[in-house]
Amino acid sequence: MKVSELQGKDQAGLTKELNDLLKAQFSLRMQIATQQLTNTSQLKKVRRDIARVKTVMNQKDAK
Repeated sequence: MKVSELQGKDQAGLTKELNDLLKAQFSLRMQIATQQLTNTSQLKKVRRDIARVKTVMNQKDAK
């Protein structure tokens, strides 16, 4: 996910995106706990996407 894509969304779209990413992160954590996740790099990507969304949300709030 690119920052330019996120900056084009409104606050409601960013909130929805953040909720989707948090659900994905929870799902990946459960897969790790049950030893079902083979590609552990997915967790890192989701964590970084969450940080990107939060950063863009904070930037929009500051304006």
